[in-house]
Amino acid sequence: MPESIQIIKGPRTFILNLVKDLTVEQLNHIPQGFNNNLIWNLAHIISGQQGICYTRAGLPIVVDDKYYTPYRPDTKPQDFIDADEVAIIKELFLSTIDQLETDIQNNLFVNYPAWTSRYNFDVNSFDEAIDFLPFHEGLHAGYIMALKRAVLKELE
Repeated sequence: MPESIQIIKGPRTFILNLVKDLTVEQLNHIPQGFNNNLIWNLAHIISGQQGICYTRAGLPIVVDDKYYTPYRPDTKPQDFIDADEVAIIKELFLSTIDQLETDIQNNLFVNYPAWTSRYNFDVNSFDEAIDFLPFHEGLHAGYIMALKRAVLKELE
């Protein structure tokens, strides 16, 4: 499983580097033609991992609910995320994967039920859920790159 964790950490590090020089205003800006912003996407990736790994396994999430429920599928940004909250989201972006690795080593995910993703992927085990995470996070990495280009163009 450590290889799977590295496959998740690599793109998350790439995403953090992609947004590291953006202002809080840029991270919160919703460009024309989009329905969310950069910081929502980062928090959504955290929320998605919590749902896919913990909630579906019948386990409690390992983040405060304010970084989970408001960023679930079919949500959109509701409030301006200030600098302190941005810093927490960025810290959770990697620390949640470290916690996941620890929880895997502690065999927490023993009763993982099968489910079908909204993208019509059958996920039959926790190992398949871990394999699904890079797909979901890759989609959002693409959104983040497009959002960044649009934000920089609009706020120049």
